[in-house]
Amino acid sequence: MLFDPSQVVITDLEGKPNGILTDLYRDVVNKINLFIDLRSARDAGDVLTLLRAHTPLPDDVLEEYGKILEEPLIRINFAPQKGQMELQVRG
Repeated sequence: MLFDPSQVVITDLEGKPNGILTDLYRDVVNKINLFIDLRSARDAGDVLTLLRAHTPLPDDVLEEYGKILEEPLIRINFAPQKGQMELQVRG
């Protein structure tokens, strides 16, 4: 199933959107889609290694990407009435 990253919202356990994590998520997914083949990555560390090798992104940006890639996912909610998928995290 393909989906547009703009349809994904990161929320806390109560369903409150987290704009900072959502923006970070969308930025990471867009960079992944542009620069790497995700099939060659097994985990978040591999994704960061591939991004480091194939993009000019500075280390501080990659560290931020690591935060969202390693954020434990608690639940996925589909909200078809909003046209969104909500990824719930503790943070």
